[in-house]
Amino acid sequence: MTSLSSLCVYCGSATGRDPAYASAAAALGGELAGSGTTLVYGGGRIGLMGVIADACLSAGGKVTGIIPGFLHQREVAHPYVTDLRIVDSMHERKQLMFEQSDAFAVLPGGLGTLDEAFEMLTWRQLGRHKKPVVFLDTAGYWQPFRALLDRIVDEGFAQDRVRRMYAFVTSPEEVLPKARAMLKS
Repeated sequence: MTSLSSLCVYCGSATGRDPAYASAAAALGGELAGSGTTLVYGGGRIGLMGVIADACLSAGGKVTGIIPGFLHQREVAHPYVTDLRIVDSMHERKQLMFEQSDAFAVLPGGLGTLDEAFEMLTWRQLGRHKKPVVFLDTAGYWQPFRALLDRIVDEGFAQDRVRRMYAFVTSPEEVLPKARAMLKS
């Protein structure tokens, strides 16, 4: 795989306290639309999920939202996405998001975002895929997580090769170039 036609974005169903999170999500949505890369995400219209979807749609981009039925109301499914898929479970959601994506970007978020990011890193470590995982480290949000990943390797719970399976960038404009570069390596 060398092309990047779709990017799965994991991010919060809240916007967080720092307005920089929403600004970065909106900028990435614009970047996706401008590059013709389909956004694949959790399907909500609230929080950072809604921000990135709205930005991508406003710029003429394509958006695939994947949401479990039980979250359809709680996360308020986005009514204007290009393709909304309602699935039965979180496991089905994660699997379908994986299948529909060429790479992953992780924006600030909560426990669900961490769950999704860790699962994709775990699957990559186990050889289930070779898709890039790029963390958008807006306002240093992911620095404690990055330190934890380093600690996991430093303490011998993962091999050093794991560090090549993900990358951290600090601006939305770096996400797609980094993911493309990782596809080639």
